[in-house]
Amino acid sequence: MNKPLDINKLEYSLLALRLGVFIVMFMWTLDKFVNPGHAAAIFANFYFLEGIGATVLYALAAIEMVVILMFVAGVARTWTYGAVFLLHGVSTLASFNQYLNPFSNLLFFAAWPMLAACFALFMLRGHDNKFAYTRSANQRTGSDTANA
Repeated sequence: MNKPLDINKLEYSLLALRLGVFIVMFMWTLDKFVNPGHAAAIFANFYFLEGIGATVLYALAAIEMVVILMFVAGVARTWTYGAVFLLHGVSTLASFNQYLNPFSNLLFFAAWPMLAACFALFMLRGHDNKFAYTRSANQRTGSDTANA
C-alpha cells in the first residue's frame, strides 16, 4: 500500500541535507582562507597542482564561498547544487588512493555518503523549498527546478 508523499517531511529532509553539506563545504572553504599552506598541500598531494600561491587560493576560496552561500540559500539551484556536487565529486575521486588502504584512512570514506547527499539534493532540487530562495510560487517551474 503506497502512502501519499508528505511534502513537508521531504522539504525538511532536503533542508537537513543542504545544511549538512553546507557545513562541510563551508569549513573546507574557510580552511583555504585561514590556512592557505594546508590548502596548497592538499592541491599538491591530491590534485598534483604544485606551487599554488596564497593569492590564487584566496581567489578560489572566494569563488567557492559565493557558490556555497548561494547553495545554502537555495539560489540558482541547478547551477549551485550542480557545482557543489561536481566540487565534492572531484574531491572524492581525487582521494582514490586513500580508499586502497581503508583501515588507515577511514575518514575518507565519509566522502561517499556526502556525495550521495549532493546527488540527492541535485536530483530533488525542485522540492528543496524549505528556507530556500524562490522567486514566487508561479515561477518555481523555471531553471532552478528544471528536471526535478
